[in-house]
Amino acid sequence: MTETAAGTSRWTVGQTAERSGLTVRTLHHYDEIGLLRPSRRSAAGYRLYTQDDLLRLQHVVVYRRLGFSLEEVAVLLDDPDADVAAHLRRQRAEVMSRLDELAELVTAIDRALEAEVSGIQLTPDEQRELFGEGFKEEYQQEAQERWGDTEAWRQSQQRTAQYTKADWEALKAEMDNVNARFIAALRAGEPADGEPAMDVAEAHRQHMTRWFFDTSPEFHACISEMYVSDPRFTKTYEDQATGLAQYVHDAIHANAARSAGT
Repeated sequence: MTETAAGTSRWTVGQTAERSGLTVRTLHHYDEIGLLRPSRRSAAGYRLYTQDDLLRLQHVVVYRRLGFSLEEVAVLLDDPDADVAAHLRRQRAEVMSRLDELAELVTAIDRALEAEVSGIQLTPDEQRELFGEGFKEEYQQEAQERWGDTEAWRQSQQRTAQYTKADWEALKAEMDNVNARFIAALRAGEPADGEPAMDVAEAHRQHMTRWFFDTSPEFHACISEMYVSDPRFTKTYEDQATGLAQYVHDAIHANAARSAGT
C-alpha cells in the first residue's frame, strides 16, 4: 500500500489481488473489459486502486459468487436504471433450485455410501422387500461398531460386497427354510437338545459360514446369546412362533456341545 501526499491510500495490482483473493490475471481482465479499472497510476505508470475501487471490487466479487455473468455484473454496477432487486430475486430462485438438486445428489451419495459401508448392494426398499419391515439400517451400524475390528466382520464385508440381488434372494430363501425347520421341530415337540433340533442348528451354522463368515460351533453359541438377550432379535423369532428365540438358542448350544463331544 502506498500513501499520497494527502494521506490517501493506494494499492498496487499485487496488493489488491492479495486483499481480494483474486489473481493478478483476473484483475487485469477486469481492467481490459472495463469492469474495474484502477482509478490512479503511479509516477512510473503502474496501476493503483483506490478505496472506491476496492469497494466496487467487493460488489463484483459478491455478484460473481451469486452466479451473475460479468456482463450482468457490469449492468448492475453501471446502469442507474438496473433493477437490482429483480436480478437478485431471479438469482435467488436459481440458487434455491440448485440447492434442491444438491440435496437430491446428497441423498443419492448417502445411499451409495451406505451400500458401500454395509456391503449390501441393495436399495433400502429392496432390503425391506426381502427382509421385511423389521429390517433396520441402524442394525448394520451397530454391528459395525460392535464387531468392526474382528476378522469375522471383515470376512462378511468382503463376501457380501459382491452379492447381487439374486444372491440376497437365495440367501433369504435359505434362511427362511432353516427358520421353518426350527418352527416345525418346536411345534412337533422335539426337545431343543434332540437330534432333529440340533441338526437344524447345524444347518443354521453352515448357512452363516456359507454366506457371511466362518462360524465355529463355539462362536455360533456366542452369537445365539443375542437371540434371547436383545429384545429386537428376540422379537424377530417370537413374531414367527412363540418360544422360538429360546428354542433356537438352546438348540445351537446343544449342537455346540455335540460338536465338542461333551
